[in-house]
Amino acid sequence: MPVAALWMLGTVFSLSSIAISVRELGDDMSPFEMVFFRSLIGLIILTPIVLYQQKRLPRTTQLTDHIIRNVTHYLGQSAWFYGITIIALAKVFAIEFTTPVWTLVLATFLLGEKMTRWRIIAIVFGLVGVLIVLRPGLIPIHFASIVVLVGSFGFAMSHIYTRKLAQIESPTVILFYMSAIQVPLALLPALNNWVMPVGMAWTWIFVIGIASITAHYCLSRALTIADASIIIPLDFLRLPLIVLVGYLFYQEALDWYVLLGASIIFIGNTLNLRKEYHGAKK
Repeated sequence: MPVAALWMLGTVFSLSSIAISVRELGDDMSPFEMVFFRSLIGLIILTPIVLYQQKRLPRTTQLTDHIIRNVTHYLGQSAWFYGITIIALAKVFAIEFTTPVWTLVLATFLLGEKMTRWRIIAIVFGLVGVLIVLRPGLIPIHFASIVVLVGSFGFAMSHIYTRKLAQIESPTVILFYMSAIQVPLALLPALNNWVMPVGMAWTWIFVIGIASITAHYCLSRALTIADASIIIPLDFLRLPLIVLVGYLFYQEALDWYVLLGASIIFIGNTLNLRKEYHGAKK
């Protein structure tokens, strides 16, 4: 368990590093261009690894599922990047915590999974949590908050297809196709407002590209050592970390409603994970 926790901390650190890098680039570069460079760097790193493991570029019989997974992931990633450049980092992360809630809903319709009492509780907690974060009718809802919420739905759709692909494809192949498909997806919209990176911008770009891979790798390693019901709740550590970063470096005020809403979403997800884990072991 301590080793799994360390791998999960690597995931938390990687995702937080991406958020900081995106915020630093946000004034000069579009989210689409950032996603393009993230995917391009991933493709450059993963191609020799795949060639070493398989002696050739991977072939797949699941190309349609790869395309659907990566179109929805691309939309989610672009929305996440956009939100980071506009609204408080803590609010972006809090809204993104609804991804497991949307995944539960989609799994029922697309994978035929049973909608249990604890899944319903997680969904209700998620909806209550996001209402507390956004507070519609009490404060103006920024357009970027809606974009991030829609992006969370895109991430959830991506997770559904990752589940399907993981039964057939290796994690390396899934990551390779993610980069290979998203490079052209991101390039076309990026060209509309292309800005050639200079100076320190290249450092932030490389952090995004490398941390995107390490985030996936560390999470996969953590899940091979310990059960998801133990590992995934550690992802909540991202919130206090990013709150501290936002406060110290970007003068973002501490919003207790955001923390409360995110905590409620987290509690619902964790209760469901633990109940499903204990139910599976009976």
